[in-house]
Amino acid sequence: MRKALHLLPGGDCPLALPAMAQQLRDPDTAVTVVLLHDAPAPALPDGVAVRRIGDLTYSQLLDLIFESDQVITW
Repeated sequence: MRKALHLLPGGDCPLALPAMAQQLRDPDTAVTVVLLHDAPAPALPDGVAVRRIGDLTYSQLLDLIFESDQVITW
């Protein structure tokens, strides 16, 4: 299974949501979002896993990055 990781800084990310929705159309792709700086979660498509930077150790964040096939920062 392919893994896509999106790092969202908060605020409005109008291009991120359509990109995630497109990735989720592929049943072999898992999409995870890490919310940075205690950002509120936007209305994400169903099926997106959400993590908060404050709940992750540095090591856990690095694991998410290196386990992912694609990492997108917004």
